[in-house]
Amino acid sequence: MRTAMGWRTGSRDRAAVPALATAVFLAAFAPGGPAAGVAAAQDRDFEPVTDAMLADPDPADWLHWRRTLDGWGYSPLDQIDRGNVHQLGLVWSWTMTTGLAQPTPIVHDGIMFLPGPLNVVQALDAVTGDLIWEYRKRFERSPDDSFRARTRSIAIYDDKVFLNTNDAHIVALDARTGDVVWDHVVADNRLGYRYTSGPIVVSGKIVAGMTGCERYKDGTCFISAHDPQTGAELWRTSTIAQPGEPGGDTWGDLPATFRAGGDAWIPGSYDPGTNLTYWSTSQAKPWARLSRGTDGDALYTNSVLALDPETGAIDWYYQFVPGETHDLDDVFESVLIDHRGRQSLFKMGKLGILWELDRETGAFIAAHDLGYQTLVDVDPETGETTYRPEMIPKPGEELEFCPDFQGIRNWRASAYHPATGMLYIPIHPTCVKGTFRPVAREPHPTGDLYYYGNPRWTGWQSAGRLPHPKSPDHDGHLVAMDIESGEVRWRHSMRLRSRAAALTTAGGLVVTADGDRYLYILDVATGGELFRTRMPSPVQGFPITYAVGGRQYLAIPVGGGRVPGAPNAMYVFALPEPRPR
Repeated sequence: MRTAMGWRTGSRDRAAVPALATAVFLAAFAPGGPAAGVAAAQDRDFEPVTDAMLADPDPADWLHWRRTLDGWGYSPLDQIDRGNVHQLGLVWSWTMTTGLAQPTPIVHDGIMFLPGPLNVVQALDAVTGDLIWEYRKRFERSPDDSFRARTRSIAIYDDKVFLNTNDAHIVALDARTGDVVWDHVVADNRLGYRYTSGPIVVSGKIVAGMTGCERYKDGTCFISAHDPQTGAELWRTSTIAQPGEPGGDTWGDLPATFRAGGDAWIPGSYDPGTNLTYWSTSQAKPWARLSRGTDGDALYTNSVLALDPETGAIDWYYQFVPGETHDLDDVFESVLIDHRGRQSLFKMGKLGILWELDRETGAFIAAHDLGYQTLVDVDPETGETTYRPEMIPKPGEELEFCPDFQGIRNWRASAYHPATGMLYIPIHPTCVKGTFRPVAREPHPTGDLYYYGNPRWTGWQSAGRLPHPKSPDHDGHLVAMDIESGEVRWRHSMRLRSRAAALTTAGGLVVTADGDRYLYILDVATGGELFRTRMPSPVQGFPITYAVGGRQYLAIPVGGGRVPGAPNAMYVFALPEPRPR
C-alpha cells in the first residue's frame, strides 16, 4: 500500500498551511483574482498516474469516477468492517463553494482532488483536509445555475487533473500546483453546449461526453477523445444519426437542425479485454414523439454505444426503448461484470429495468423489471420493448404514468459487490400526470431555466407529481438486486429519497443516505443497519473510501446548493487511531 506524499515544507511548517490557504481562497473571489492558487511553496513528491494504475488501482486510491473503469463503485479496502464500523468518527471536514454540488472526489497518493460547483477544483491533504491548491474557472458568460453549475467528476492521468467545464472546455491542471497546462474549447457554449460530468481516461486518451442538446441548432451532441498533453481533438462521434447516414432514416424526414437530444452526460466505462469504451445517450428532444415530429427509433438516442477508443467508430449499439417518448432514458452508468462465463454489461435507467447485454457483441441477455413502471412491455426472450398503446401521448390529452421524469432512479450511481453478486441501487418511485403537445420548430432562448420551465419548448404541461401506489409511505429505497435472477434480496426504505450514489467495500459494507440528512452504512448481505449518523446537510454526490498510511477513510459529500442553510461540504470519517502502548 502506498504511503502519503513526502512533504518537504522548508521554512514553513504545516501549521501555516490553513492560514495561507484561506488567503488564497479569498483572493480567488476577488475581482481579477487568480484562477489557481498554491497554498504554500511546498516541494512534494508526486507519482504520475499510468494506464496500468487506472486498469488496476492501488486499493488505497480512488482514481476514477467509480474507482475502476468497469463502473463498480466498489473498494477492496476492509479495515472498516461490519464489526467496527460503529466506531467511526469525524476526522476532518471542508466547506466547499456554493452552488449545485454533486461531487466525486479523486484520491491519489494521499491527496484528494475535489470538484465543486462552477468548476472549482481543490487539492486537499487527504489526512488533514488542509488546502494545497485551488483552481477557479473564469467564465466569459454568466453560467446558468440550473445545469452548468454542477461538476460531478474529474479525471487524473500522468501529472494532470482533467476538468470538463460548464462552458464546454476541457482544462488540464498540473496536479502538483493547480496551474493550467492547457485549456481546449470543445464546443460553442453560446449554442447551449456544456459539460456536467467529467471525462474518463481510455488507452491514453481523454474521452468526454457532451451535453446541452435540448435546443434546435446546427450541430449535435457527441463523444470526443483528446490528447492528454495538448487537448487536441483526436476523434468525435455524433450521438445523433444524420440524414443520409446509417440510422438517419430513423428520424424520418426531419432535417438535421431539428434532431435534438442524445446528450452523453454521465461518464462511460472501459473494458481492456474487448478494447471498447461504453457510453450511454439520453432521450431525443423534445421528449414526446408528437412534440418532435418523429415516429421512428430516433437513433442513437437512449442507447449504449460501444466505441473503438482509437477511432471513435461505433462497434455496436443497443437502444433500450426505441423512439422513447416520456423523458425516461437509460443514460446512467454501465457496469461491466463477468459472471457465469459471460462478459456482461449491466444498465438500469429511469424505468427501473435492469438490462444485461453481452458487452462484446451488444446482444440482449436479460431484462429484470423492478415493477414500478407502467409504460412498456419487454419480451423476455428478445428484449424487444413496446409501449402499451394507452401510454403513448396524444395531443392535449392528460396522461398519468409512472415514474415521473426523475425516474425510478437517476444520476445517483449503483454499486456492485463481487462477493454477493448484487447491485445496490438507490431508487425513488413516483408517478406524474400532465399533457404533451406539439412544439414550434424555432430557435430557443439561451438559459436552461428558460427551456425546461416553458411548455412552449418542452411540449409538456405538468399537472403534478404523485406518490407511487406501490410505495406510498417511502419516497426512497436502496435495493439489493441479484444480477443473475433480478430478484430484490433486500431493501432499505426511507421517508425521503437519497441524493447520494451507493458505495460498497470489501469490509461487507454498503453506504447510502436519505433526504432527512441521515448517513447509513448497511450490511451488504442482509441490509442490516450497522451505522447511522445525521449530517448537517443531506448527503449529495458520490461517497468514496481511500487509505493513507494504512488508515482507511470514508469521504461523504453533503449539501447540494438547493437546501436553505445547507452549505456544501466534505466530511471525512475514520476509525479511532490505536492508542500508543
